[in-house]
Amino acid sequence: MRRTTSVLLSLSTLLAVSALAAPGVQAATPKADGPVAVPSGWEAVDGTELARIAGESEEPGAGRAPFAADGGVSTTAVEPELLSVRSARNGKFVATEASYPAPDTGVLRARSAQVGGGWEGFAFEWDEASQTYALRSLANNLYVAVEKNYTGSAQNALRARSATAGGWERFALYYNEGLDRWALQSTLNGKFVAMENGYTGSLQYALRARSAEITGSWEEFSLQGYGA
Repeated sequence: MRRTTSVLLSLSTLLAVSALAAPGVQAATPKADGPVAVPSGWEAVDGTELARIAGESEEPGAGRAPFAADGGVSTTAVEPELLSVRSARNGKFVATEASYPAPDTGVLRARSAQVGGGWEGFAFEWDEASQTYALRSLANNLYVAVEKNYTGSAQNALRARSATAGGWERFALYYNEGLDRWALQSTLNGKFVAMENGYTGSLQYALRARSAEITGSWEEFSLQGYGA
């Protein structure tokens, strides 16, 4: 009887040790949100490249603004480019809906036939430390955030509502030379920004960080110097 008990204990000890040593028994470490690989055919664009590509047809210094030291962006950032964003899907310029009531105040929509003022202007502020952009709306001087906690059709909507730029307000910028188009990827959820052409009502043409890849004109935009 004692021998049987000893064998069973030894077997239990061996199984316990084997389980601890076996691969995959520990819980997987969650991955941080953010951009993954650069999409095929596209190139990641930093602050210097944006100034060169977006400014090729402009006068020296056009579309640029002095750096605001208290704007929540690294002091190593280059001067921001003042740009207007146009959807390749519907040909409309992106505007900040500063007069929308809460909770959609400041939502971004591609709804303007032309650039009429600050509603369609954005400062693209490059941060060298994080290698990302923050977009500051010229309509209300607030940074564009991805509303990850929203639900339903408004989830991951882009909204100019933040006084400073943190993880919710960071984007990677890509350029496709062959198409001469641009794409934005949220570093908060790793999704590309799409224009919701099929939406109706107040969120029609709203911008949302919701695409796993660049599938076409829904996620493609053109940039031009603000006021150009």
